[in-house]
Amino acid sequence: MKFLFPCAAAALACIPWFTLAQEPAPGWLPSSAQVHAALQSQPAVRAAAERVRAAAATQHALDVGSHEFQANSGFQRRYVPNEQRSYNEWELGISRTIRLPDKARLDREIGSSTRSVADLRLEDAEHQVARRLLDAWMGWLRSSAVAEETAAQDQLLSRERDVLVRRVALGDAARREMDVLDAELATQAAQTLMARDAALAARQALALGFPEITVPLAAAALPEPQELPDSPQAWQARIVQESAEIAMANGETTRLLKVAERTRAERTPDPTVGVRVLSDRGGTERVVGLVLSVPFGMDYRSARAATESANAAAAEAEAADVRRAIEQGAWLAVQAAQSKRAQWQSHQQALAAQTASNTRTRRAWELGEASLGEYLLSLRSLRQARLAETQARVDALQAAMLVRIDAHAMWHRSRSTVAN
Repeated sequence: MKFLFPCAAAALACIPWFTLAQEPAPGWLPSSAQVHAALQSQPAVRAAAERVRAAAATQHALDVGSHEFQANSGFQRRYVPNEQRSYNEWELGISRTIRLPDKARLDREIGSSTRSVADLRLEDAEHQVARRLLDAWMGWLRSSAVAEETAAQDQLLSRERDVLVRRVALGDAARREMDVLDAELATQAAQTLMARDAALAARQALALGFPEITVPLAAAALPEPQELPDSPQAWQARIVQESAEIAMANGETTRLLKVAERTRAERTPDPTVGVRVLSDRGGTERVVGLVLSVPFGMDYRSARAATESANAAAAEAEAADVRRAIEQGAWLAVQAAQSKRAQWQSHQQALAAQTASNTRTRRAWELGEASLGEYLLSLRSLRQARLAETQARVDALQAAMLVRIDAHAMWHRSRSTVAN
């Protein structure tokens, strides 16, 4: 089995990648080359690639058919009492079952459908891995952004403590305010450590799950989420159109319909034709003849035909269910992209208002018009607003990228190249 991985890797490497009219990936996402390598080396994709090889072999087997030449021979010694002598006798024969033309056509169609379904399974495996990669990457970006924000808040509190130390020394603030600020600083330090650990864990999960992806030391600055460039209906339609799951379910239905038709065709058995040569009475008698045998189709063949017809009907119903699920998922994905961007806009407005409020509260604290407790409460609210805006920004960006991935507008190759 050691040769399977190199074969799968070579099979995938020779396929042109990202030939579909796709949007370039943003700079804060991994490069297309790294994504190519990451998807190619995933076990699920390698397994699907090997199943494509198996399907190709199955297709070839169905093309050539299972009937082969069969040779038979026999030897006997005949004793004739009246003549008081024995004769050597032998028999040779060769035969082959002839596949009827309609059955050969159906076998070729079944083989083609089998290969098509395997290609679609490979495409779906790549799609699912691309979704997992996006989730892992955005999880790292999210945790890194939170860790960066909490570290900035920790530094801000440290600077405020330095200011308070000078004010206490000048008699402009009470020492008990120092105790309150130290408690707040300790709490913030604990949150900073938790956020840093979460970021390290997310980075490790990304590195282990996708070792081909180079994870930078620091996350890139995230842009503001933008609206999807086309209408929601257009994105939903493209997601449904490009869905490998729908195509796979339809392809499996087509395959099983052909299998059912092929099984019904078996009620007309294939004839076996052969040539037979005999030598009797020590060669004094020679016989050359043609042999034809035809089995009688009974209840077994009819029952098998009924079984395969029921399987095809079940697959057709399942394909309709898959399409409904994908249509619903497409609507939810596009709706989530719109909703999460709107949520981010609300969080952005809340952050702007909270920033202005915190600026005024700090000024009031400096002038002695507000207590340290009021200022720290304002800082907590500002910290929560910043974290909420950061997480909403990442969520909105991820939702938009997920729509593009589901629509095969990013990190995918065209279906025509998958089938080649």
